[in-house]
Amino acid sequence: MEEIIDNFIPVAIFILFGLVIPLAIMFIVKQLSPRSKNIIKFTTYESGSVPSGSANMMFNVEYYAYAILFVLFDVELLFLYPWVTVYVNETVIATTPGFTTGFSILAMVLFMIVVLLGLIYEWKKGVLEWVR
Repeated sequence: MEEIIDNFIPVAIFILFGLVIPLAIMFIVKQLSPRSKNIIKFTTYESGSVPSGSANMMFNVEYYAYAILFVLFDVELLFLYPWVTVYVNETVIATTPGFTTGFSILAMVLFMIVVLLGLIYEWKKGVLEWVR
């Protein structure tokens, strides 16, 4: 039990620093940065020219659908890459307790099926057609 606690001490220190350092930096910046409440400071700057028109423009919903698809497959790659590196390295498989190749493959196949079902759903809804 003591060995487990000793193994998690670096993780706890890392988490502590990860929480404290950003908060400390934001506090220091807030205290040291100059303040100006000039109305010109809050205007939009467009390459030195006077802003014209409204900032509220309507975008086609397909842009958002493509962004969601990109995020979906980007996250898929984030999950797939570590799995492949562990699966390919046979020494890790042999030395990891409770790690079975069959369970690993089943988990990844189920994950890929869920992602594929998401793609099929988007395809059936017509999201992949740019112009309707």
